[in-house]
Amino acid sequence: MKSPIHIIIALLFLALLSLPVSSETGNDSQRYELKIEKLQSKVLNERREVVVQLPKGYAENPDKKFPVIYRLDGAGNLPMMNAVLESLQSQNAAPEVIIVAIENTDRLRDLYPTANEDPNGPLGYDGGGANFLSFVTTELMPMVEKKYRVHNFRVIEGASAGGVFALYALTQKPELFNAALTYSAAVWWNYGASAKNTVAFLESVNQLDHFIYTSIGNEGAPMRPYYDDMISGMRASQPSGLRWENEAYADVPHNLVTAASIFSAYHNLFLSAYLRPEQFDGDIQSIAKYYDRVSKQRGEKLEAPEWVIRELGYHYVRSENYDKAIELFKHDIAKYPEMPDPYNGIAYGYEQMGEYKKALESVNKALELSTPQHDGYQVYTNRQKRLHELLNE
Repeated sequence: MKSPIHIIIALLFLALLSLPVSSETGNDSQRYELKIEKLQSKVLNERREVVVQLPKGYAENPDKKFPVIYRLDGAGNLPMMNAVLESLQSQNAAPEVIIVAIENTDRLRDLYPTANEDPNGPLGYDGGGANFLSFVTTELMPMVEKKYRVHNFRVIEGASAGGVFALYALTQKPELFNAALTYSAAVWWNYGASAKNTVAFLESVNQLDHFIYTSIGNEGAPMRPYYDDMISGMRASQPSGLRWENEAYADVPHNLVTAASIFSAYHNLFLSAYLRPEQFDGDIQSIAKYYDRVSKQRGEKLEAPEWVIRELGYHYVRSENYDKAIELFKHDIAKYPEMPDPYNGIAYGYEQMGEYKKALESVNKALELSTPQHDGYQVYTNRQKRLHELLNE
């Protein structure tokens, strides 16, 4: 449960960072190239418009492919999305992405998969979600993937009715969507049909290598009971491999839940390029598996940086788990045998263990591989001197 002050800070942060989006490329950090695409949909029998936003690195890296976010409810969401994504990208905690903002024509028709029979809403209103999903998957996505450099990591994101459709899209086409981000999804529609269908889908699968984000504000009836039932069912039926984050914002009204949620949604969805100690389960092989997942999200091969593995080793030294620390330092050396820092890392571990001779051998190797211009050279020489003194005592 998020506190009111947490929400206020988050909203102020977004307000300060959000700047208008330009339709032109430029040097300004907030400028993106926007493309307006118009499709004559045979599925929907109408002309549809989407706005495709290309990341700043698109022109700079002509061979690079990017993950894509399909954002329901149009380009009005772009400033907030850009502000949050840029803050994460500045820490290499999210990749650059292509955003496809889908503009509305008949929102209720398109975003709900079933007709409504609940008197709390428009009775009998046709549920055109299946047709709209067909438009997205058979017309819009092929156009985007033919015309733009996207790879196969796809996210669908929406709020309220858009949140209902995002859940529907993932459960109907899990082979096409890797993640669904939903903000205050209006699952009350048609007596909670979408909530029940989401739970039924999760019950039907044993493995699901996807991410789902759900959040809700200060919703009451009729929405809250259906939402709470859905969350309970999801929790009881969560398949192996599914990453799921659910958050409740007690003091936030329906129309502000997106603003309260979006940082957490992206922060939990995208894996940082820097594996943190709290994410490491102690299995050396899991480092490679983590970076395989990062690579899948980003569409390019990433390896654990040398310093990341070394920092994991330092973490275990500080925890006095020296066996695990030495195992990590040795793994670091095996991956980066020509770099001096891994040898200094294991020298630090041995020194803290009182294994001064092994520490000296390792730091000597670090000095062999470095020069006086290396950033760590003085650290190595200081350690070497200290170890000689300890061994001579």
